[in-house]
Amino acid sequence: MVQSSPITTLFLDIGGVLLNNGWDRKLRRKAADTFSLDYEEMDERHHLTFGTYEEGKVSLYEYLHQVVFYKERPFTRDDFTAFMFGESRPFTEIIDFIRRLKTRYNLKIAAISNEGRELTIHRIKTFELDSFVDIFVSSCFVHYRKPDVDIYRMALDIARAAPTKTVYIDDRAMFVEVAGNLGIHGIHHTSYESTRTALETFGLTL
Repeated sequence: MVQSSPITTLFLDIGGVLLNNGWDRKLRRKAADTFSLDYEEMDERHHLTFGTYEEGKVSLYEYLHQVVFYKERPFTRDDFTAFMFGESRPFTEIIDFIRRLKTRYNLKIAAISNEGRELTIHRIKTFELDSFVDIFVSSCFVHYRKPDVDIYRMALDIARAAPTKTVYIDDRAMFVEVAGNLGIHGIHHTSYESTRTALETFGLTL
């Protein structure tokens, strides 16, 4: 039975909330160790180019060429890509919780994430995120990256959501603060339990 709530829309980060981060410092270091790469060199090249990949301005092929395959390697691009994709993990407890909230309160769900196109598409398909997320406002699709306030404005427009009826959940406190400047309610996600408790204050309970 659908119940009413003053909240009609949830904005969710993907990496750090629904899934682990797709390509963070920890995973890059693991990749460097796995493939015997110089991590410091790889990380410097990553930071010089990753923004353009997340904004959808270069492909994963081009990103990897600039960061890893700018010289001959004893492994293939397919080997490295398979490693990247294979490191994604779901946070099943919160995914199930969000699914049930959506059903109970007929919520509109929008994912707002900073991530490259190939990784985003892989993670959406692999973990069937589109079975409960209605809208994907990913940096690679819209060419804005958090904390650019325009990505939140765009999400509100696409979702046709009122800021006062929207709750945004992100593991980065600063991103929550930026969205809050538009009047969007925010929850800094640190654990399933704390986020569930925070959502209860907005009337979203199971």
